[in-house]
Amino acid sequence: MRHRLGQRPGGQRGPLTGPNPTDRGKSGSKIHLIVDRRGLPISLGISAANTHDSQALQPLVQGIPPIRSRRGPRLRRPAKLHADKGYDYPHPRRWLRTRGITPRIARRGIENSTHLGRHRWVVERTIAWLTGCRRLHRRYERKPDHFLAFTAIAAALICYRRLPK
Repeated sequence: MRHRLGQRPGGQRGPLTGPNPTDRGKSGSKIHLIVDRRGLPISLGISAANTHDSQALQPLVQGIPPIRSRRGPRLRRPAKLHADKGYDYPHPRRWLRTRGITPRIARRGIENSTHLGRHRWVVERTIAWLTGCRRLHRRYERKPDHFLAFTAIAAALICYRRLPK
């Protein structure tokens, strides 16, 4: 049986929509980022859309390269980490505290995520810069290594464009 345009099966009105790739159990991919205050990507990772965000936090923090400081040894970790509600679970908070990082994560059901908005928009802007690249807007590559390589190239281009002239 064929449906008329603009109607769902069962007589419900509204446009037909396809599956959302970031729903649980669906195919797709997510880009996870750690950025500095200016929005420059420090660490990035790719995961499947059906994995939980809290599982990507440890590899991202471990992937932060040493940061040059004016005096003393190079810094290997940030002092604070701002994150949205997807990372609000006890095990990431505990793990961050053992590494000496203060977690600033919005709590599910208690805090409004708008309090992190002034810090979160920097990450959203960097993701918008990344999706400005045609290869990252829609995933064409089958292998995740290739997609990660294109994401790393795009992050390097973002860092290059933000250099002082």
